[in-house]
Amino acid sequence: MEITRIFDILDRYLEKFPNQDAALACKRDGEWKKISIQEYVELTNLMSYGMMALGVKKGDNIGIVSGNRPEWNMLDFAVMQIGAVSVPIYPTISQEDYRHILNHAGMRMIFIEGKDLRSRLEPILPTVTTLEDIFTFNQENSKYRILDQLIELGRQKPQPEELTKIKASIKPEELATIIYTSGTTGTQKGVMLSHSNIVNQLLSLKVTPAEWSNKALSFLPLCHAYERTLVYLYQYLGMSVYYAESLATIAENIKEINPTMMTCVPRLLEKIYDKLYAAGRKLPFVKRNMYYWAFDLATKYQLTGMSKLMQYQLKLADKLVYSKWREAIGGNFDIVVSGGSAIQSHVASFFSAIGMPVFEGYGMSEGSPVIAVSQRGVNGRKFGTVGPPLPGVNIRIIENNEIVFRGHNVMMGYYKDPELTAQVIDKDGWLHTGDTGKFTPEGQLIITGRLKNIFKTSFGKYVNPQAVESKFTESGFFENLIVLGENKKYAAALILPDFAYLRTWCGEHKIPYTTNEEMIKNPDVVKRLQKEIKHYNHFFGDYEQIKRYQFVTDEWSPASGFLSPTLKIKRNVLEKFYADKIEKLFE
Repeated sequence: MEITRIFDILDRYLEKFPNQDAALACKRDGEWKKISIQEYVELTNLMSYGMMALGVKKGDNIGIVSGNRPEWNMLDFAVMQIGAVSVPIYPTISQEDYRHILNHAGMRMIFIEGKDLRSRLEPILPTVTTLEDIFTFNQENSKYRILDQLIELGRQKPQPEELTKIKASIKPEELATIIYTSGTTGTQKGVMLSHSNIVNQLLSLKVTPAEWSNKALSFLPLCHAYERTLVYLYQYLGMSVYYAESLATIAENIKEINPTMMTCVPRLLEKIYDKLYAAGRKLPFVKRNMYYWAFDLATKYQLTGMSKLMQYQLKLADKLVYSKWREAIGGNFDIVVSGGSAIQSHVASFFSAIGMPVFEGYGMSEGSPVIAVSQRGVNGRKFGTVGPPLPGVNIRIIENNEIVFRGHNVMMGYYKDPELTAQVIDKDGWLHTGDTGKFTPEGQLIITGRLKNIFKTSFGKYVNPQAVESKFTESGFFENLIVLGENKKYAAALILPDFAYLRTWCGEHKIPYTTNEEMIKNPDVVKRLQKEIKHYNHFFGDYEQIKRYQFVTDEWSPASGFLSPTLKIKRNVLEKFYADKIEKLFE
């Protein structure tokens, strides 16, 4: 069947793939719980009936504050197929952000997962004057109604004919969802996307996975446009979607379910890369040499133009080494989609060589979200690029090398903010991304930085901090860093070492490891880190090099608020938190 609205995906799934082993799956009480497409459709409709019985009407904004779980998908479809607007909210944002979003959206109803989230939201809920109904996913001594009660209400008051009538009345160009961007600036803006915005994405992306791809692992937040759209794609293609337990269990979950596809962010792949590299240090001399020969070979893998000798060596390396790595991290991948930020070329080459083909994409919530993505076929994929523009999307490089685009993926605008909308979408319909880039001769897009992040030193030299940060994090010693220097004489950095890697290095060099705080003051450790900084500085001009730096030990993660859900650093948050340290860097 043809799909024109997002919720049509569910009807199509039932029609075309009725015998799918599992539409959705998650792990509960140590066991994978599979949900059939029939159960998926039934529960979704019951949730719709329940909301209809409570008076939810077309245009009402309904919030979902939850991690990834099958009920998230059910609620999302249940809301949209009655003409209401699905508003997913990150579970990790601050109370002030919750307050802003709930009031700005004029939330009619909200669904909350877990007692921890309830405790964070409860002080805010009385301030949301539009809020009429609050549900939680389970009891846990909650004073609110639970999702099962909404489902039971739907059973008691089914309205199948009315639901069919409402679904038929919803037009593709109507508002389907509002996505509040967490971004890296801290400013929460409501991105309005229509049904057609996202449906056209699916129609353009459907040829990217191979036909044999049938099982996807999902662990990035569903409230992010990137993961959400890919999960829609999985369902459109009839694939089973398995939700990982957590970031910490991804490797174990991959072994358990043997997925053919997943999405990730570069930092995750880089962490796996670093762990595999470190693992070779423990091997005996002969095996260690073979290990690192294969490792280095994988980083030089190319999609085309490799010599016969290189091809032979890769086959040999696969037999001796890569097959074991695949067994350790999942050996059945057809495609791994990397997005959220640029992946280092050698990392993409490495994983593609060992049997985890990396397809890189570029986008933003305002672009529904995909703007460009690696594709199969001639000139569709090249390491170091994000591929050609998505079919139906036009991209231009304008003044200051800024990327602008227009097409079916341009958002409807920012919710309740026409002025801000006009600032990013010009009169000709081009959306200005604020990112900089260039095209290869073959038409693949390369992302070079972000206009707002590029700073000028007091000597008038421009520095792209993202380029420096990306290069430095190639080192196993560095977990992350932020480069600073606006209107200063030089560039400086706050550096977060990779303490897991550092602990291994210390063990190899007979250096007793105490605490992270003490280790960044240890003379031997500091000397080694300084050597690493000196090495990576050589890749940049004098004005771009990190002249002064300070090591920090705080956790940089989405939970701490220092990273976005796609693991990009939040510059304004870090600069505020480390204001005193930053000031000392430029004394």
